[in-house]
Amino acid sequence: MEKQKENKQIALFQGKKIRKIIYRKEWWFSVVDVCGILTESPTPRQYWEKVKTREFPDFQSSPNWGQLKLEPVDGKKYATDCANTEGALRIIQSINNILDFLSNLQNKLEYQLKKKKLSSGLTP
Repeated sequence: MEKQKENKQIALFQGKKIRKIIYRKEWWFSVVDVCGILTESPTPRQYWEKVKTREFPDFQSSPNWGQLKLEPVDGKKYATDCANTEGALRIIQSINNILDFLSNLQNKLEYQLKKKKLSSGLTP
């Protein structure tokens, strides 16, 4: 990747921080930070790795995402998976689809369990 500019800021979404940086004249966002906010996962990095493996096997070859050096809390710079606005929106859409699927699955399982209890004479 070409050299990145040092123009960086923290974006806030629902009171939580998303690291971002200007690269190629546009904002790029930390994908792990976005995943952490969307999923409320205690381990957003691991969550992102699973999503990336399943949904974005061509992550490194896309012009919409890549690794840029961002600073975490410790102040050191680390290569971090980042996405421009278009890439971030695709990732958000994929995560939302996964969350919708899991929510629907949970609802179906709860319905089946309730139906089973009713058919066996148990009260819910």
